[in-house]
Amino acid sequence: MRAFWVWLHRWTGLAMTGFLVVVGLTGSILAFHNELDRLATPWLYATPRDAPRLDFEALAEKAEALVPQGRVRNIGYRFPEQVIVGMTPRKDPVTGKPYELGFRQLFLDPWTGDELGRRTPGDLSQGRINLMTFIYLLHDALMLGPTGITILGVVALVWTLDCFVGFYLTLPVARGAFWSRWKPAWLIKWRASAYRVNFDLHRASGLWLWPVLLVFAWSSVMFDWRSLYDGVMHAFFQYEAPRAVIDALPERRTPNPRLDWRAAEATGEALMAKEAAERGFTVTQARAMTYLIDKGVYILSFRSSLDVDAIHGGNCSVYFDADTGALLRVMLPTGQYAGNTITSWLYALHMGGVFGLPYRIFVCVLGLLIAMLSGTGVYIWLKKRRARRLHSRRQAIHVFVE
Repeated sequence: MRAFWVWLHRWTGLAMTGFLVVVGLTGSILAFHNELDRLATPWLYATPRDAPRLDFEALAEKAEALVPQGRVRNIGYRFPEQVIVGMTPRKDPVTGKPYELGFRQLFLDPWTGDELGRRTPGDLSQGRINLMTFIYLLHDALMLGPTGITILGVVALVWTLDCFVGFYLTLPVARGAFWSRWKPAWLIKWRASAYRVNFDLHRASGLWLWPVLLVFAWSSVMFDWRSLYDGVMHAFFQYEAPRAVIDALPERRTPNPRLDWRAAEATGEALMAKEAAERGFTVTQARAMTYLIDKGVYILSFRSSLDVDAIHGGNCSVYFDADTGALLRVMLPTGQYAGNTITSWLYALHMGGVFGLPYRIFVCVLGLLIAMLSGTGVYIWLKKRRARRLHSRRQAIHVFVE
């Protein structure tokens, strides 16, 4: 059985090598995504000022005045100095077909509503405005869209399972003196041969980093094979998948709801304030607002004391009827469902949103180590393959001489 697991670990590792090198190196860069994006695109960030920011209604009006062919779908704050607006095209009354907007993200000044820029993430033809989005999409989907997401989803699942296989293979074969026999697996003999150093780096690094490698492998399944992740989490924990929450809402296409963005924002704030008072948490600020036109539902999300992720947090949300303002659902990042709490932690750990700068530096280094582990695995395979071929040739020569 051990020979089988060695064979499986070898070939799954080789199959994943190229993918893990790409996601490891890009992930290392993305640990400082926000800083690098701000450095590459300073014009997408407004100058902070001592004045109240516009509400979502005013921002929606500004966006639709700038892009009359589009309808605002969602508005969100990624940073205090930046508003990102997502828009869907209206239909051309002449052709009956949707307008071509030519962008996917519209950036506005939070205080004035002035346009800061437009971009289609990943499109390098637009220049450095998409440098970091290109790296992100390469990391997330190999720049291949749904096909890339599927490929990386399979790789993430194999990686998760291989974490257990790799751990098993570090265990000593003999039963006696377990700890003394297992101890060498945790060490690196730096003065040994190049092959031995590579072997020790591969095995010892995998052991020391095993818990965090498993976290990143399984959280990669969460990002790239969400249906599988949701199914597993639902099987073992009390869990509400965000997509399932939306899908469960009845279809009720409402192009012109009774509540406009301003009224909806006020309604959502009142609903969330009531929930916060009853459940004992605090809300700091509204982060994003989305209108589901096919459901006739607004979603207003807030940053709150329940957030795990200090950088990407803001998933404390209320879902309410766009005509009546009736509360439909409340979704909290932690403390509501065990599975959702675990998911929030996985997301924050993967994205470097916890434990401050030291952890982000660790994530950056981890990306390089993942690429290193893949490289050492290939080196070990090549050396063993060469040794096996040399042994086969010697045997053939020996038989021929006899």
